[in-house]
Amino acid sequence: MPRCTVPCMAELTNQMSDDEKRHDQLTTAPKAVESDAAPRITTTEHDGVTRIDIADSAAVRPGTATP
Repeated sequence: MPRCTVPCMAELTNQMSDDEKRHDQLTTAPKAVESDAAPRITTTEHDGVTRIDIADSAAVRPGTATP
């Protein structure tokens, strides 16, 4: 199988961290903006238990929509 002369997408993806992959995925849509990749959750760990909370800075939050 021929080897790529420039980095292939698969090779680039393998070199990216999980945060970089998430950012790349969330900002590649045609109308995406940088804030789309902003963290939406915060996690804390205490005594081996992980707590997941919606970030205060999250633009979109679960629950009922307000008109």
